[in-house]
Amino acid sequence: MKFINTILLCLLVICCSTTELIENWKNPDIDSYSPNKVLLVGMTSNIEARQQFEKQLQDEYAYRGIESVMSLELFEPSFTTEKKTEEELKTLEIKLINDGFDTVLFTKVIGVEDKIAYKKNYDDYDSTYRKFSDDYLKYQDAFYNPDYYEEYTVYHTETSMYCICPTKDRELIWKGYIDVMDPQSIHETVNDYVRLVIVVLEEQQLISPILLEDNVDEEAIK
Repeated sequence: MKFINTILLCLLVICCSTTELIENWKNPDIDSYSPNKVLLVGMTSNIEARQQFEKQLQDEYAYRGIESVMSLELFEPSFTTEKKTEEELKTLEIKLINDGFDTVLFTKVIGVEDKIAYKKNYDDYDSTYRKFSDDYLKYQDAFYNPDYYEEYTVYHTETSMYCICPTKDRELIWKGYIDVMDPQSIHETVNDYVRLVIVVLEEQQLISPILLEDNVDEEAIK
């Protein structure tokens, strides 16, 4: 199963149209982890994206029999946009522990970068020009003519899993850095992002894979 997940992870990194796993880190003191109740937090002012993101993650946990709660179900929509003091966050942690939470999955954007990609016909390193003038004339408009290049935006994001177990030190379990490339569709971006996160968590044994039930409906056979 681990080998299969590794293959799936590689395929997702290569094939996902909007997301790319840059790197991830797992606490070396933890081999596997089985959460009981997870708080899902997507830190963004875009309520539509936050709703879809948290709901899709909630569905993934539900498929595995794990209880999870969207931050939008627990707090006001302004929760992730209003500043909090350290004392307020400590009070929140205590409340979460008292309510049975043991895990927080927290996602946020940590940087935005504008990029430029030169179009293929202007980025052909195999071409050889016999004269300097030929080369110069072909590329002289590269920085001024928009037909020569495409601009796009990369969002650098981070998803972290924290344990808030009262019987041990509250600690970071896992952290993943994911780039979101020039998102055009909330649905597509959220779908790609969640699929990638779930496969990585399965690979790191931080969430159980979905197992097909072996039970056969006898009535269906009849």
